[in-house]
Amino acid sequence: MNMQGVLYKRREDTIPIMIIGLMFFIFGMVTWINAILIPYFKIGCELNNFQSYLVAFAFYIAYLVMSLPAGYLLKKTGFRKGMMIGFWIMASGTLLFVPAGITRAYPLFLAGLFTIGLGLAILQTAANPYITILGDKERAAQRFSIMGICNKAAGILAPLLFAVAIIRPGDQTLFRELPAMQGQEKEVILDQLIQRVVVPYAVVSVVLFLLGLLIRFSPLPEIDTDTEPTATAVPQERPKSILEFPHLVLGAVAIFFHVGSQVIAVDSIINYASSMGMPFLEAKIFPSYTLAATITGYILGILLIPRFLSQLTALRICTVLGLLFSCMIPFVQGKVPLLGHHTDVSVWCIVLLGFANSMIWAGIWPLALDHLGRFIKTGASLLVMGLCGNAILPLLYGYWADKYGLRIAYLVLLPCYGYLIFYAFYAFGLRSWNRKTINE
Repeated sequence: MNMQGVLYKRREDTIPIMIIGLMFFIFGMVTWINAILIPYFKIGCELNNFQSYLVAFAFYIAYLVMSLPAGYLLKKTGFRKGMMIGFWIMASGTLLFVPAGITRAYPLFLAGLFTIGLGLAILQTAANPYITILGDKERAAQRFSIMGICNKAAGILAPLLFAVAIIRPGDQTLFRELPAMQGQEKEVILDQLIQRVVVPYAVVSVVLFLLGLLIRFSPLPEIDTDTEPTATAVPQERPKSILEFPHLVLGAVAIFFHVGSQVIAVDSIINYASSMGMPFLEAKIFPSYTLAATITGYILGILLIPRFLSQLTALRICTVLGLLFSCMIPFVQGKVPLLGHHTDVSVWCIVLLGFANSMIWAGIWPLALDHLGRFIKTGASLLVMGLCGNAILPLLYGYWADKYGLRIAYLVLLPCYGYLIFYAFYAFGLRSWNRKTINE
């Protein structure tokens, strides 16, 4: 392709990438709101740690249920119509928050979160292949970093906007007095507290419905991967199943551990900082710090990859940093003043996990989808299925937190980053279950 053709191709890809960027922003708004929903429901619905992390479980287990069906849906309907359906399913899930808030029914909240997750699984299955395919392969990590900035910027805003919408100036005193209250007075106050979510989520439902229509009639191209040849390490054998691609299957497991560890870092930090004596209204800013650290990593990725650093090297650095910071949380103690806060150093180690997590998703996706050809839609579905790690690992963390304490529960992160190191240094290169081909 000549230079003029390359420039035209880049201009042609710009609008679709901007649309996908908007989608990743919406993903972030809907996803990272859980960081404040978990402690909020814990107070308003009187839950223990394990029960409160059912928020993450209900939301993300939908990926396990919907990921493969999402691939078949997109194949049948096309990408744009399928994404419209995904937005509309999400809208129906947020609408369930209205009756759930009116009745203070925690199971109905969980049903709403599960429904939102179903729609989001469809959107993630469609959006990530676009970022992999639209543009040069060696710059895929850059594009994922840009999408990550959109996602995490929304994640910084979401808890803060939610707090503005539902948290009142006198709530810190109310939260302190609630455990001592009893009877009808307490029930009335809890009802009023939970009902604050009704109006914000009703508005979100309308917005998601309209976004579905917008995407349906957008200029996003349809991606036809069914006729593309499949290149593998054994070219004379034509793969019949995605399970014949070990770098994909093991990549889905890597996604499982990555997203689970990332959600634990973001969604647990308010409760953990509060356990260190920090007021709730002060602790609510810490998910934003963690996501800001992730954005810092994305920006460095954009500046350094691929000119100074390969996306594989960035993946390896981040996985090692993740293991290092995870080891420090349970074993390093001491109060430090920073950014106007005076809290335990382990809280800042959790914040730094945001930086360590920044280039892992962007590193895994291109490696796992490499040489899939006509299997790329189903392969993307399998990777999205790995997002159920967001459901299972935070629940395991919550169980350990109730049993052994919040600090010790972070030991669950160690095997997560251990596996990610294994994938980054070895498993990504497997092209056959019987032999390996390393593509660096």
